[in-house]
Amino acid sequence: MDIKIEDETAQQQQPLLEDKNTKPPPKKPKTPTQKAVRKTFKGTTQLSKLLPTGSVLTFQILSPVLTHQGHCPTTTSQSLTLALLALSGLACFLLCFTDSCRDENGKIRHGVATFKGLWVLDGSVKLSEEEAEKYKLRFIDFFHAVLSLLVFFAVALFDKNIVKCFCPTPSEETKELIVGLPFWIGVVCSILFVAFPTKRHGIGSPLSRK
Repeated sequence: MDIKIEDETAQQQQPLLEDKNTKPPPKKPKTPTQKAVRKTFKGTTQLSKLLPTGSVLTFQILSPVLTHQGHCPTTTSQSLTLALLALSGLACFLLCFTDSCRDENGKIRHGVATFKGLWVLDGSVKLSEEEAEKYKLRFIDFFHAVLSLLVFFAVALFDKNIVKCFCPTPSEETKELIVGLPFWIGVVCSILFVAFPTKRHGIGSPLSRK
């Protein structure tokens, strides 16, 4: 009997389930600043998918460190930030000319596309003339390299540390340009990437199983 009484008292102390008909409290409307921040992070994620993973990840890690969270207190920090931008952009450009293949054992080998074929970095694989023909440099490679450079420029504009470092007190027109320009670069480049795709699987891009 004691056990039943304890169970009943425990059930009485437990909070009742909410009525299904009760409506959840209305969400607070987001401020324009919150909306802008959300769009910024979302835009950065989408644009980053169009670039080599390693280059973007390195840039995003080193950006707050070299800029001192966007303050850039010295000329050295600004110079290092410019060097980071230049090297990251150059990496995004050059990695568009890399490709990969599988050897006889199924291992992935990376190389650089040339006008004669694929130059394997470790020299362990020699491709036949027919296979080398598939990896030759083409106009689409240079086209994608330029697009990648533009997309990286847009990602850099999305980075608040970079913007704050070189433009700490932007005017209203500059703010609109910083917000709008990366968006349109992303839209145009995304359309061009889809309209003119590449079959290359360079360093930083996954190789299909086929």
